[in-house]
Amino acid sequence: MEQVVTVGLDGSPESLAAAHWAADEAERRELALRLTHAWILLAPPTPDSPAADDQNYWAKRIVHDAHTELARDHPKLTIIEDLVADEAEPALLDAAAHSRLLVLGSRGLDRVASFFLGDTGLHTIARAERPVVLMRAGQEAEGRRRHVVVGLSLHGPQDNLLEFAYVTAFTRDVPLHAVHGRKPDGARAATGGDDTARDTMERARRELDEVLRPWREKFPRVKVVDEIRLESPARAVVQAAADSDLLMVGRRKHPPALGPRLGPVVQAAAHHAGCPVAVVPHE
Repeated sequence: MEQVVTVGLDGSPESLAAAHWAADEAERRELALRLTHAWILLAPPTPDSPAADDQNYWAKRIVHDAHTELARDHPKLTIIEDLVADEAEPALLDAAAHSRLLVLGSRGLDRVASFFLGDTGLHTIARAERPVVLMRAGQEAEGRRRHVVVGLSLHGPQDNLLEFAYVTAFTRDVPLHAVHGRKPDGARAATGGDDTARDTMERARRELDEVLRPWREKFPRVKVVDEIRLESPARAVVQAAADSDLLMVGRRKHPPALGPRLGPVVQAAAHHAGCPVAVVPHE
């Protein structure tokens, strides 16, 4: 794995917004930034041919123009231009495998409605071995809300997600809001009323405290605000992230035979969160 943040560029405003976000993140994490553009028809380099005949002119311009703009805002950042002769999905998956983080632009219907994700974006999120961040145009201009959110399921180990969340909060020097959504048991809730809700809340609180305890000790400087919401996990994380700089959710890795999958929480976050979303794969 290389010490880089990679952003996928396609010439759209969304991918340029993603590049600006990626540059900020690379600088915070003291990593290099790689600008990747994939085009299956990319021609082999021909040094002796005139510039006017360069079949790769537009591909090069997409990356070069982004490089120029980012270098102006981040003069000390190492920026790498990367043109790949391949389809977008395999190129992005390969880039993700060799990066600390992959950043993609997504087209939103409006500021708070939903991400528009094509097959390439969805498949990349579902199969990437490293965290993938979704960013849409306009979000970088909305200002900083000064905290980040992580959604936790509490089912099974989530060390990759928690490490990513704590490092993100630490490098930004902002509080971490850890949220867990859980519905009271349906059959018991019908007869138990407030007692059932209270039992559910207390049980979830104990589990969340246990999961967070070692990470609080490992990152004592990170202020953590934890919250239990008695509602669906998908709704809980989207609502909690309404005023956040970044929402981080986990994606459980599945055996290759089962194919790529995205759970309801990841889908809700990707389509409805009003802030950038990081999807972190974990066992």
